Amino acid sequence: MIDQGDLSGRVSDAPSNNWVYRFLPRTLWPYAQLARWDRPIGWELLMWPCFWSAAMAANAALHIGSFSWDTLIFHLFLFFAGSVAMRGAGCTYNDLVDHKIDMAVARTRSRPLPSGRVSRKQAKIFIVIQALIGLMVLLCFNGFAILVGLSSLVFVAIYPFAKRFTNWPQFFLGLAFSWGALMGWAGQFGSLSVSPVLLYVGAIAWTIGYDTIYAHQDREDDTAAGIGSTALLFGDKTHSWLVGLYGTALVCILLAFATAGVSIFGYISVAIAAFLLFRQVWVLDIDNVKQCHALFLSNNRVGVLIFAGLLLPLLVR
Repeated sequence: MIDQGDLSGRVSDAPSNNWVYRFLPRTLWPYAQLARWDRPIGWELLMWPCFWSAAMAANAALHIGSFSWDTLIFHLFLFFAGSVAMRGAGCTYNDLVDHKIDMAVARTRSRPLPSGRVSRKQAKIFIVIQALIGLMVLLCFNGFAILVGLSSLVFVAIYPFAKRFTNWPQFFLGLAFSWGALMGWAGQFGSLSVSPVLLYVGAIAWTIGYDTIYAHQDREDDTAAGIGSTALLFGDKTHSWLVGLYGTALVCILLAFATAGVSIFGYISVAIAAFLLFRQVWVLDIDNVKQCHALFLSNNRVGVLIFAGLLLPLLVR
C-alpha cells in the first residue's frame, strides 16, 4: 500500500503546514525533507551548544579585555549557517544508510528515499552540496578551530551505524551533536581549556536525555527492525536515567560556567533550564507518542534559556 505521505508529497512525520510546503516549489520538497528543513528542531539543537560555547568564550574574553561584538555576531552567524548545512548533510547521509530500515518503519517510509521520490545518486549529490557549504563556513574560522571541526566527522560517520551494534546510539549522537561546545571556544581563542570540555560533556548528557525521549516514539518499530536505542535499553527505568543524565548535564554546564568566569545571569538561566528539564521527567509518559514528541521539542527552550543567560552579561556590562 502506498503511504498517504507519498500521495501528497509530504512525509508523515512532518507538519503539513510547514513553510517548505508553502514557499518552495514542489520539485524541491524531497530535498528539503532530506535535509529536514521542514523540521528545524534538529539544526536548532545542533546549534545551541555552538552558541553556548561562543557566548561562554565571549564572557571569558570580556574578563581579559578582548571581547568584540563583531567577532561574536560573525561566529554566531557562521554557527547558524553551519548547523543548517551540516545537519542537512548528516540527515541525508543517515537516510542513505537507513534506506532499508526506513522502508520497514511506518513513521519513516514516506520519506524521499524509501518512497522513491529521490534516487540514491541524487541524495549523494545533495550531500556533497551541503557539505561544501559547511566547509566554506568552517574555513572562516582560525586554523585550530578548522582542525577541531574536521575531527567531528569521525563521530558523524559512525552515528548512523551505531544503532546496529549498540543500544547506545544516542551516545554517539551526543558526541557528534555536541561538538559545537568545543567549536565556539576554539573559534574565539584558537585553543581549548577545561571550560569547553565540561560544556561538551554536559551537552552530550543533555543530548542522550532528549533523544531517549524522542526514541520512545519508535520502540515497536526499532524492536521489529532489530536495532538498538536507549529507549529500549532504559525501558521502564527511563525516568531514573533521565534524572541522572539531565543532572549530569546541569552540573557540567555549571562547572563550565564557573571555570569560564560567567556571571550570575548564567547560573540563573541554568536554574530555570533545570526546572524545564526535570518537568519533562516528571510528566513523561513513555507510552504517549505525541507527548514524547512535544517534550523532545521543548528542549529548544532549554537551549534558548542557557544562551540568554550567557548573552545578558555582555549586554549589561
